[in-house]
Amino acid sequence: MIYLLLGTNLGDRSANLSIARTMLEESLEVSLHCSPQMVTEAIGFNGPQFLNQIVCFEAEIEPYVLLHICKQIESKMGRKQPKALFDKNGSRMYHNRIIDIDILMLNDVTMTEADLMIPHPQVESRSFVKELLQQL
Repeated sequence: MIYLLLGTNLGDRSANLSIARTMLEESLEVSLHCSPQMVTEAIGFNGPQFLNQIVCFEAEIEPYVLLHICKQIESKMGRKQPKALFDKNGSRMYHNRIIDIDILMLNDVTMTEADLMIPHPQVESRSFVKELLQQL
């Protein structure tokens, strides 16, 4: 199974999630199973609340192919892909986004690369991710 975390804190958040789900289904030619949606506070910056949802599906796909599809959808939905910024302490700085699609888990893949970690570290560090996974 493949698990993706969708998040948005700009515009019509529910519509943003719906559009992202539709684009994922069309791009990957899969049917998605969806968790309930959950409102969370912005983490790492001051901003509007996020609406989050986890989707899962079965497929055989290479990690970087899936990452490319996710980034394409983010871009098509209007997300700018700035270079990751870090504060003086080395902590990642986050910002508002119309859509964010994170690969949480991809079948039995485990990898740690500079631009892709599977499973995603947020699976363990963010309680709302665990809660959404349990509800799925």
